[in-house]
Amino acid sequence: MSNQQKVKVLVQVPCLNEEGTLESVLKSIPKHIPNVDIKLLVIDDGSKDRTVEIANQCGVHHIIRHARNQGLGRSFHDGAQLALHLGVDILVNTDGDNQYPQDRIPDLIQPIIDGNADMVIADRQTATIQHFSYGKKLLQKWGSHVVNNAAGTNVPDAASGFRAYSREALIQLNTITRFSYTMETIIQAGNKRLAITSVPVKTNAKTRESRLFRSTHEHVYKSALAIIRAYLMYKPYVLFVNAGILFLLLGLVPFVRFLFFVTHPNGAHHLQSLIAGSVLLTISLISFALAIIADLVRINRVLLENQLEISKRHYTNFD
Repeated sequence: MSNQQKVKVLVQVPCLNEEGTLESVLKSIPKHIPNVDIKLLVIDDGSKDRTVEIANQCGVHHIIRHARNQGLGRSFHDGAQLALHLGVDILVNTDGDNQYPQDRIPDLIQPIIDGNADMVIADRQTATIQHFSYGKKLLQKWGSHVVNNAAGTNVPDAASGFRAYSREALIQLNTITRFSYTMETIIQAGNKRLAITSVPVKTNAKTRESRLFRSTHEHVYKSALAIIRAYLMYKPYVLFVNAGILFLLLGLVPFVRFLFFVTHPNGAHHLQSLIAGSVLLTISLISFALAIIADLVRINRVLLENQLEISKRHYTNFD
């Protein structure tokens, strides 16, 4: 990315009833960064308090309003679309609860400005966060490990919402999950061979409980669904191929048993082995057929994404 002209940066703040902390967040965002033109966007996801009023009082450049809560994933999607429409070079996402150190935004965008990354994710160093329970720290570490395996990446804090995206990343990424975009975009970026890096940060003191989920069980469940869905978008055949191999091996066992006893005088009594083996091998054959179909669907989705990418490039304002 050229440093001869100012880099256009849009900082978006998704909000749901953040009147108590939004002002602090907006005031802590750096207003002057060398060679950077920075604009602010607040995405009001169905707030019932003074969130929008405070955003206006703080001089926010853009506001997107949802009449009803639509989820963090949808808020990110709408912000990304606006960023493309405005022709920004970098989109920064932070939270309205003042969890993240906004003064680190220059460090977050620098790898993209230098041309070394398409996506930069703040590493909260969750193992050092005091208000995180041992169980939550373990889940964060395990979740990041699962995402990295699915994406072929090495992101230490996959759930972090403090991150920056290049324009190219916004063009290539397509969010589907409405619960949270954080892990889905990593899996997509990894499979699309976008460059991802991390910047270690220290979070601010906790201001409230998370509104993204009501319990740890709900968080794990929804995160798992998001990871599985995103993974199957790019490698759907893996599930069916593995199932096919499993049922093939299971089906061979009763067949071998049947063949072993077929010469026995009472071999007819082992007909159930032949039936069980036939059923299992049929399931195996169906699984392999579904793997072929799933791969054809994946190829079709890739072609559609290519068309969407062309549309996004045409849609983006480069002035």
